[in-house]
Amino acid sequence: MKSAIKVAAAGIAVLATVAALAGCSATPAANGKVSISVVSLIPGSKQAAFDAFDAQVKQFEKANPTITVKAEEYEWTGPTFAAQLAGGTLPDVFTIPFTDGKTLIENGQLADISSLVKALPYADKFNPNVLSAAQDGSGNIFGLPTAAYGSALHYNRALFTAAGLDPDKPPTTWDQVRTDAKKISEKTGQAGYMQMTQNNTGGWQLTTATYAHGGAVETTKGGKTTVSLDNPGTKKSLELLKAMRWEDNSLGSNFLYDWGSINQAFGAGQIGMYTSGSDIYTNLVQAQNLNPKDYGMTVVPMDGSKAGTLGGGTIAAVNVKATDAQKAAAVKWMDFYYMKKLTVKSAAVLDAKTLDASSQPVGVPALPIFDKATLDTSQGWIKSYINVPLDQMKGFTNGIYDQKPIGEPSAHTQELYGALDTVVQAVLTNKNADIDALLKQATTDVQAIVDAG
Repeated sequence: MKSAIKVAAAGIAVLATVAALAGCSATPAANGKVSISVVSLIPGSKQAAFDAFDAQVKQFEKANPTITVKAEEYEWTGPTFAAQLAGGTLPDVFTIPFTDGKTLIENGQLADISSLVKALPYADKFNPNVLSAAQDGSGNIFGLPTAAYGSALHYNRALFTAAGLDPDKPPTTWDQVRTDAKKISEKTGQAGYMQMTQNNTGGWQLTTATYAHGGAVETTKGGKTTVSLDNPGTKKSLELLKAMRWEDNSLGSNFLYDWGSINQAFGAGQIGMYTSGSDIYTNLVQAQNLNPKDYGMTVVPMDGSKAGTLGGGTIAAVNVKATDAQKAAAVKWMDFYYMKKLTVKSAAVLDAKTLDASSQPVGVPALPIFDKATLDTSQGWIKSYINVPLDQMKGFTNGIYDQKPIGEPSAHTQELYGALDTVVQAVLTNKNADIDALLKQATTDVQAIVDAG
């Protein structure tokens, strides 16, 4: 999904204006200048974050005097994104999660930017497993992968301390997650652990837990996709949630969280632990006023030899309504804003310096868009500007490369996640919820959608 996105899955700013519609289809002026609209930050971000973004826009426009950039606040969610796409109100450059790439490409809803991307100096250095999220079956390119994440367990160090737990020793098993969550709830009155449940994020987070328990929500063989929501890994994950909810009372009292609202609650110190993309720290400090001293991140516990970590990321795409001149300008912007800081030392330093000057996060752990060596090199360039508490993220950075990455389900991903939302909500709000029956029905419903194409 989204994380941060990856990331991940929260509210979106509706851009339903005539100006926005015109911005996607306008032709460049006779003097050779062109204007493009681009996504900036999520609504509610701190002013310092917007200031940093504006500074980067000015840097880009100075280097590209024939291009004018108009920024739009934006945050992806499945339901509202579909409405914006259909209504033609998306900016010229927007971001989507990996899971939506294939469907949008097949539907002809993203601009083909193959020739523009192939002209970039690093075009042959992409991790093919990452770039494939923005390609069709023939290898044509419809976007640039800008961020990749692995799932992580995020925890509040202050709540750990208040509960008598060692914040430098986060849980390494699901049994420990349950035990620690119970202690946090009993000692602090806050939710020791929490699960998202709506806007498709409940299914996304449950799939993370399913993978961690060695399960698979769908399999594809010989071109045939079989939905398997009623697998042992999903059942075990739901049974754990049910026990924590009804036996331990460690999940709090709000069972209608999505990506944005759970981040807000975590930032406010109301949740001890939850899983999400590894890049969520930026949102927590930019938009949720999290005290960096309270933040901790470790890997999601693995259970069994088939267990793995759900991975995903973000694609920057170009509106299919954009003119050729706007497509060219859009790729230049994507190269400048998203990619150069990963591939060019001077750009990496300028980006880090600009963010640091506005007290924005620099050096948040991420999975490599290219390869680990390139990531390590770019991190070395900005070492003096890194301002995130890496010591509090060691559990993740030391352990993530030992975990098997597993991609998100590829067939009708959002519908699958939506069906699991309903299951999670039932388990958390009905003590007598029949997990087997719920998963069997959800499997039948999603299989019908998959079979219908």
